Amino acid sequence: MEERVRDGTAGRKRPGWDKYFMDIARVVAGRSTCTRRQVGAVIVKDRRILATGYNGAPPGLAHCLDVGCLREKIGVPSGERHELCRGLHAEQNALIQAAVYGTAIGGSAVYVTCQPCVLCAKLLISAGISRVVFCGDYPDELARELFLEAGVKLELFRDEG
Repeated sequence: MEERVRDGTAGRKRPGWDKYFMDIARVVAGRSTCTRRQVGAVIVKDRRILATGYNGAPPGLAHCLDVGCLREKIGVPSGERHELCRGLHAEQNALIQAAVYGTAIGGSAVYVTCQPCVLCAKLLISAGISRVVFCGDYPDELARELFLEAGVKLELFRDEG
């Protein structure tokens, strides 16, 4: 839902909250160091950003952009064998950032530029995330089932334009 600007600027519309946070997640994804898929995540509570994350190697380790992708080298298909990667997923990095800085995230929403995988789904559920808004493709049926079972709202973002 868009809002009209109240500062006298005739006709200008403000983006709704979901678009605002998804746009920020897309910007965060631009920091990704993955050669296959650039993903961004933003954890939000009460319309305030608590943490962000993008997919890439842990601090102090070489990035896939610099050393190449192990998964590509050995032919691992997307969505399989997540442990065969030097990088963390965007959702994982956002959760770690919140933990490192002592930010309570229970009851928060997360905006992600693709549907979380089952590994991230389990972490998000355990961290108390109550709503996941995603765009892009990454069909992981088990992740969907776990979110449903846990009562986490999983919503496909439809861009307002």
